Amino acid sequence: MAINLHIPARDAIFPVAGIRIGTAEAGIRKAGRRDLTVLLLDADTSVAGVFTRNRFRAAPVQVCEAHLAGGQNIRALVINTGNANAGTGASGLQASHDTCQALADALQLQPQQILPFSTGVILEPLPVDRLIAALPAALADVQPDHWFEAAHSIMTTDTQPKIHSQQLDLGGTTVTITGISKGAGMIRPNMATMLGYLATDAGLAPALLQALTRQIADQSFNRITVDGDTSTNDSFIIMATGASGVRIESAQDPRYAPLAQALTDAARDLAQKIVRDAEGATKFMTIQVEQATNTQEALKIAYAIAHSPLVKTAFYASDPNLGRILAAIGYAGVDDLDVSRLTLWLGDVQVATQGGRDPNYREEDGQRIMAQPEILVRVALGRGDVTDTVYTCDFSHDYVSINADYRS
Repeated sequence: MAINLHIPARDAIFPVAGIRIGTAEAGIRKAGRRDLTVLLLDADTSVAGVFTRNRFRAAPVQVCEAHLAGGQNIRALVINTGNANAGTGASGLQASHDTCQALADALQLQPQQILPFSTGVILEPLPVDRLIAALPAALADVQPDHWFEAAHSIMTTDTQPKIHSQQLDLGGTTVTITGISKGAGMIRPNMATMLGYLATDAGLAPALLQALTRQIADQSFNRITVDGDTSTNDSFIIMATGASGVRIESAQDPRYAPLAQALTDAARDLAQKIVRDAEGATKFMTIQVEQATNTQEALKIAYAIAHSPLVKTAFYASDPNLGRILAAIGYAGVDDLDVSRLTLWLGDVQVATQGGRDPNYREEDGQRIMAQPEILVRVALGRGDVTDTVYTCDFSHDYVSINADYRS
């Protein structure tokens, strides 16, 4: 059950000039569903990406990194679901290269101009022959307005498609931003187990776009967690076609800041939608740590709370067993933390102060907040002026069932 996840109406999903999208049924894992997606990019589109830090990086991740580093003009993306092509060794790398070669041949491009992506079951060979055989159907399906279809095609255990679309005025020119993402389990920063694709018809210099992509990832997809697992295939791509006529070469351009903010907001929305549709989730939780001395300290404490199975199951049960939050704060690794200066709020209810239970706190007030579908947990450390935020969810019986039956 997705938690307050907004899916825009079709007429509110704006095509991005310079990008066409097609989907097809390849039968990668299950028959009768569209599991192959291609995105075709106009020439001179700037493309940047950030990827998982898992040492078992999937074959397509390795190929994407190499192709982006090669400096050639990226002209197409190809995405399959149902099989991660991870833990597949040399044969998996060859499958990714064969995919790129096949799509490049169809488009009269070089294979280094193709970025491949996979998501699904790890440690199983990719049925690359089925993937390649379905490429003509995907190419025959390409249209500028197929973002909605693509959002469905890249889903795995997701129950809802994740889409964001908006337009903004940039120096008198209307600029479009549209993106999709997928992910529901194995969600943790660096990055979350997810695929995210964000596009704009504004133009950005390649080096500027790469720096911005890393910055945006840190403020969005690297601020979500479901279960603390970092996957093998995580990828976040931003594409800037320049088809609107807007071209930004430096961060000093007055149009850069509003565009960067809009892209960050779009990525944050796509990231939060992953948590809202997390496997078995019934509560969306915002963990905000304030008055920290630095970002690292704030995130240590936020993630300790967000990853705690005891905290997450208490929230699922709407049980205000809030000592579990204090325990998580205490073992987060901030060794010189003075707990006597700490304050804890649950929504608008002050739970703890000066390291102990607030004298005015009543358990029925805590239970009232925990029964809500969206919950804010605020922790003030009394140490500095840094604030950071992590988004997470509860653990339910369904989380266990979904992951126990994942390959069924």
